[in-house]
Amino acid sequence: MRDFSHDHRWLSINTATVRAQGDLSAIIEACKRHGIRGLAPWREQVAAIGLKRAAAEIRAGGFALSGYCRGGFLTSDAAHHAAAMDDNYRAVDEAAELQAPCLVLVVGSLPQFSRAGSTPSKDIAGARRQMEDNLALLLDYARRAGVPLAIEPLHPMYAADRACVNTLRHALDICDRLDPARSGSIGVALDVYHTWWDPELEAQIARAGPARLLAFHVCDWLVPTADLLNDRGMMGDGVIDIPRIRGWVEAQGFAGYAEVEIFSTAWWQRPLDEVLATCVARHKTSV
Repeated sequence: MRDFSHDHRWLSINTATVRAQGDLSAIIEACKRHGIRGLAPWREQVAAIGLKRAAAEIRAGGFALSGYCRGGFLTSDAAHHAAAMDDNYRAVDEAAELQAPCLVLVVGSLPQFSRAGSTPSKDIAGARRQMEDNLALLLDYARRAGVPLAIEPLHPMYAADRACVNTLRHALDICDRLDPARSGSIGVALDVYHTWWDPELEAQIARAGPARLLAFHVCDWLVPTADLLNDRGMMGDGVIDIPRIRGWVEAQGFAGYAEVEIFSTAWWQRPLDEVLATCVARHKTSV
């Protein structure tokens, strides 16, 4: 297991962590000030300054990407299917332009929440079937573009509105069906916030191996949690044994970035440089 205590060369900032404090250009400049060289930008932030400009600033700053957020929300009614797929094809093209190592997917679930205006449904089994069928189409496109897809299993509290894939086992089952050769074209983004509770986590990480482990996201689970979406904790402030999980991941050969992704109304209210300085410090002590 790598020693993070002396430097933060393997720290990446998911730009949602500081999305309230400035645009992508401001985040890039702040990361430079703190010696952070890993980024995972969000599509909305890239669109706000323009794809070409975002790519140029990332490259000029010497950054490597740990991923690109996000594609997915692959379920819809028939009237919105084409729009859902076109949006995901654009996400793949953007990831390719940015030279991202993977496109992270929040796969979607019940269609009325995945695509606004879709006919309401309670059929989560049907949503899972549709999601996997559409993911197969997206995978064909992504392979041609040279962009690996990373399924992010989300905590079961998001099963209705954000992701019908809620365990690492389920995500890996899908990967095995769509890519039995383990080609590296599809894998998982493992976020400790969503998976730390899973009694099968260690075994499923071992099953994933280096071919499937495409991204590793860190933050913490606060007790009590005030908001299911926007009350994630800074590493070390909650109950997740992050170093233990990182040890399991690295035992499988993962040697990429530990990507800090914190959705938090509390941290969004703090100054940009304070948040990044805290991320650097906690990367050394709590990741």
